[in-house]
Amino acid sequence: MDSIEKLTTAISIIEEARGVPLSASCVLHRGEILEVLDGARAALPNDLEAARKILASRDSLIEEGRLSAEALIASAREEVSRMIEQTAIVSAAREEAQHILDDAHLEADQEREEVEKYIDSRLATLEVILNKTSDAIARGRERLAGAGDKDVLSQLANDK
Repeated sequence: MDSIEKLTTAISIIEEARGVPLSASCVLHRGEILEVLDGARAALPNDLEAARKILASRDSLIEEGRLSAEALIASAREEVSRMIEQTAIVSAAREEAQHILDDAHLEADQEREEVEKYIDSRLATLEVILNKTSDAIARGRERLAGAGDKDVLSQLANDK
């Protein structure tokens, strides 16, 4: 901004100028101050055009930033939506998994109960068979023991 520099120089020249006693006036070199002010006037259109370009680019940068921010917000909303949906899916999957596990435990308990009943009935049958076999063995031993007594008695009778 060349015009601003020229105006600043003009202000400095006026501030440093020698004052007229008993007045607010000062003594300036007319040619020097006019040269500085002409330079400011010449540079002013260029500086104004540069300022307009900066303002125009500022507006486009602001618009670009706004569009970028809107796109970022939309993206963030989609991501939040996806995360919420994913959380709901995971939650539903966990509930379904727990339901499947509960069903499996229930079915395993029922099958275990059925197997235990089957084994108990087979053991009861085996117990009955073993009891009958044990009774038959005991009767057979009793007969053998009784037959031997008769043999011993008959031998004693023969020895007499």
